[in-house]
Amino acid sequence: QLQASGGGLVQPGGSLRLSCAASGFTLDYYTIAWFRQAPGKEREGVSRFSNSDGDTYYADSVKGRFTISGDNGKNTVYLQMNSLKPEDTAVYYCAISFTSRSMRSSDYPYWGQGTLVTVSS
Repeated sequence: QLQASGGGLVQPGGSLRLSCAASGFTLDYYTIAWFRQAPGKEREGVSRFSNSDGDTYYADSVKGRFTISGDNGKNTVYLQMNSLKPEDTAVYYCAISFTSRSMRSSDYPYWGQGTLVTVSS
């Protein structure tokens, strides 16, 4: 299972760190991705981390503000979100794939429960 945490209410310009802890899998090689969905909008791929080589990807909308990292010992991936904007408001989901490094949600068979990030003054 995947356990996402770390969401909350933050003012514009503030920071949050999301965590996604994986358990119950055979975790030799995997990619964990963060997706987000704002009200009335389609799900968007935000970032991904592959544990075998530390490869990362960022959507243009978050590049330079978000940093993804992983702790193999804890099987946890973190998404550090800085300089948050109101348009970052969404439910953030983490998902895991053992075969793909894409940002297509259909390539990720296992999903966490989502954590709400609200950026507002």
